[in-house]
Amino acid sequence: MIALKDISKSFSGRPVLQNVNATFNKGKCSFVIGASGGGKSVLMKCMVGLLSQDSGVIDFDGRDFLNLDYYKKKELRQEIGMLFQGGALFDSLSVEDNVAFPLRMFTNFSKSEILDRVNFCLKRVKLENVNKLFPSNISGGMKKRVGIARSIAMNPKYLFCDEPNSGLDPLTSRVIDELIMEITEEYGITTIVNSHDIKSVFDMGDHIVFIYQGKSLWEGTKDQLRNSGNKELELFIKASEF
Repeated sequence: MIALKDISKSFSGRPVLQNVNATFNKGKCSFVIGASGGGKSVLMKCMVGLLSQDSGVIDFDGRDFLNLDYYKKKELRQEIGMLFQGGALFDSLSVEDNVAFPLRMFTNFSKSEILDRVNFCLKRVKLENVNKLFPSNISGGMKKRVGIARSIAMNPKYLFCDEPNSGLDPLTSRVIDELIMEITEEYGITTIVNSHDIKSVFDMGDHIVFIYQGKSLWEGTKDQLRNSGNKELELFIKASEF
């Protein structure tokens, strides 16, 4: 579980996050939704340690991330998987080497153990016999699946996905959604997805947090989403469905 308690962040005196509170549970796909520029990406960067919040607590199963020492932070970061928007693969590395990258950096696995893990992860995302291809040789949907394979290579407890369906057609988006759902349930991962894709939210959102102008304005289930009673959230959903 990840619990956010009064998270605030400013840049040059301009508040971007203001006392954000939310809880994300193990084995569930949680969505963070809201308009562009509303603070979603900054919030995710704080959660994965790319930025430090100005105040508040980010609690990973009883561990206050900001106040951990260097070694404890490193240990926790190895429990985090990240699926970046666009896949963020290394163009100069093959598919196999992209998936192997975190294993080579953070483990003492032998070459054969790394290859076995790479092949397992690629098979899990329904990609086989593509090890030696390069990102330039595969489609956008395949890049996202390679990105998922890399994000689960370290068997993470926490998975962060930033706009996983960005730039994908509806059918490919559905494949990515199903993979994220399956992996979350199968491995009991705490999964957090930043998304503008309202269809994905209604299809797979076990839990939703609505960020509006840097504040956590609403939190609930997808069944409660349409009748939230929150004017800003209802306007956001209507605008997103056009």
